[in-house]
Amino acid sequence: MNENNIVVVALGGNAIIQKGEKGDIHQQFANTRNSMKEVYKLIEKGYRVILTHGNGPQVGNLMLMGDKARDILPETPLGVADAMTAGSMGYMLEQSLLNIMIDGGNEKKIVTVPSQILVDKRDPALSNPTKPIGPFYTEKEADTLRKDKGWVIKEDAGRGFRRYVPSPYPLDIVEKDAIKTLLDNDYIVITGGGGGIPVYRDEKNHYEGIDCVIDKDLASMKIALAVQAKDLIIITGVPTVMINFGKENQKELSTMTLAEAKYYHADQQFPAGSMGPKILAAIEFVQANPENRAIITDVENLKEAIEGKAGTIISAY
Repeated sequence: MNENNIVVVALGGNAIIQKGEKGDIHQQFANTRNSMKEVYKLIEKGYRVILTHGNGPQVGNLMLMGDKARDILPETPLGVADAMTAGSMGYMLEQSLLNIMIDGGNEKKIVTVPSQILVDKRDPALSNPTKPIGPFYTEKEADTLRKDKGWVIKEDAGRGFRRYVPSPYPLDIVEKDAIKTLLDNDYIVITGGGGGIPVYRDEKNHYEGIDCVIDKDLASMKIALAVQAKDLIIITGVPTVMINFGKENQKELSTMTLAEAKYYHADQQFPAGSMGPKILAAIEFVQANPENRAIITDVENLKEAIEGKAGTIISAY
């Protein structure tokens, strides 16, 4: 194991809501407990863990609930919904992992830190929605929502139609010093939930919220760099990254050098709505320090992946 034993684990939405599920709270807790069993294996190996997570279905459902109640309740801004899910999902992860640590006789301190992520209000991405949130719709439902609500709705990787919202680039983490202090005091930290709470600096240098969703893999990469982690593990729904996905010459990649990752990304092998941001986060993480290692895999292969036995490992050379 690296002398620097900090690992950032970025959980994908499938670690909490499985494909085809309605995603009620009982299903979410069951999936979370299963995912935390795999995370606990890293804790047993002595790693200091930071957990981040996506919130696409959860924040989308919050916005949908708000829309259904719009005649009796004030509207919830998207940035506030990001903060709400950071707390509610952090609670699920924290409680589930804490109980598993208690059962394993290896109880550690754990805390959720809702994090504000600084973005540039002039980022062109704010006028180009690319991030899917909420439930899947049929094509007919999508047409109705476009017409009635003015939403940007696109097909999501062949799985159905979803609402898309802006996703600006993360610049910095406001609470990074607090996160470092907690790590130094042997806390497991859950932070960067849903990519964090987007904020910008106004003309007075004050922080202000902004309605958008930050990609959780890019935010996780920024958090990993801020705490000088050497391993960034991005959890997704597949065990390895593939090129030529869905074609006859589809190929699994157990390793990628930085140059290969850049080439395949430029070759548009990875869709912007799914694997693309994960590869971009891996590229930036490894590029920042040649000793860094990014791993992309599913939650079932988490322990084997950090041992170099599974997943796709992206390294400098």
